[in-house]
Amino acid sequence: MNIYKLIGRNLEISEAMRHYAEDKLARLNRFSDQIIDAKVVMSYATNGNSAAPAKVEVQVNVPNGIVRAEESGADTYTAIDLVVDKLERQLKRFKGRMLAKRNESAPPPSEEEVPESQPEIVRVKRHVLRPMLPEDAAVQMEALGHNFFMFRNSQTGEVNVIYLRHDGDYGLIEPAG
Repeated sequence: MNIYKLIGRNLEISEAMRHYAEDKLARLNRFSDQIIDAKVVMSYATNGNSAAPAKVEVQVNVPNGIVRAEESGADTYTAIDLVVDKLERQLKRFKGRMLAKRNESAPPPSEEEVPESQPEIVRVKRHVLRPMLPEDAAVQMEALGHNFFMFRNSQTGEVNVIYLRHDGDYGLIEPAG
């Protein structure tokens, strides 16, 4: 990626900040060699109440899509680090989906090429189900960079799962009966 558009809101972007952002964004090339360009908006909250007044928003244009992330931090450098980490995770998922689509269009393997292994559980995670509203669960899911999140619905007391749909909206799974 060699085309960066940096914009400052309530903030003058110094050369040091520009070089730092460009160096960090260069890390994204290992996840997608087809990145067309990136738009970076750096802003600073002037109200003085925020513990994380520096905000960095990045939009990366790739063929057949856009990958976008935003993060806040105590300073602009911290926010850049956080947003690049988030973009790495998103680009990794995006690249995986594109490869999966490409493989779907490939001819199916012959029977002798199909491995005889069955999927198995290789990791178990324990998760505390905190009571929250579905909207809060969606925010928590996005903050973690996951595509689903299990929680206890504070309105119903039931265990729910919120997930990111392919169209960019959210889905909510509730128990029946």
